[in-house]
Amino acid sequence: MTEVLQHFIKLAEDLDRSAVIVSSDENDPVAVVSCPDPWRILGCGNYAAVFAHPTYKDYVVKIYGRDVEGIKDEIEVYGRLGSHPAYSECHYYGDRFLILKRIFGTTLFDCVHNGIRIEPKIIEDIDHALEYARKRGLFPHDVHGKNVMVSEGQGVIVDVSDFLIKEDCGKWKDLKLAYNKVYLRSLYRLPLSIPYSILNGVRIGYRWYKMIKRTFD
Repeated sequence: MTEVLQHFIKLAEDLDRSAVIVSSDENDPVAVVSCPDPWRILGCGNYAAVFAHPTYKDYVVKIYGRDVEGIKDEIEVYGRLGSHPAYSECHYYGDRFLILKRIFGTTLFDCVHNGIRIEPKIIEDIDHALEYARKRGLFPHDVHGKNVMVSEGQGVIVDVSDFLIKEDCGKWKDLKLAYNKVYLRSLYRLPLSIPYSILNGVRIGYRWYKMIKRTFD
């Protein structure tokens, strides 16, 4: 363990004690109520929030705001994945936080919002990464537009917390269908900035569609 990482661990432990993260609805991302300076919030998922420190560019801290026991599964997933260009790596963990390798890039969700063209190679990269995970005994789950990122021209997966769930998840299959049937015929040819209000409406509509579909299946 390097001296830089040792010092970062101490900062992460201080952050863990002082950051306040709440969850009001299990279907919505957690929310950060309090974040000490100079930490910056990079994003919030269904279980945890991710923070970056301006002095340490190579690491992020992921702190669980609910279902804290789930951190054990995520630690195991990173152990099985090892080192792979389409995934982050876990350098250290505490009771409710992980220190991960930082990945710079733009999520597919934000690419559509900002009018950034998503190349077919990105979709292919994710397919290869998911197959790699399956060969490692994992079950890719909850792979969607906010968990997939374009980083230096490559597709990467930034959230693997549910990769031990042994049930079918059609999110990536559905996203690819939308990409091939809709995106390539429209926004790929003429990239436009799509407001978050519309994108969130699509996301909520998709959630309701899946709930209704499960009811009648």
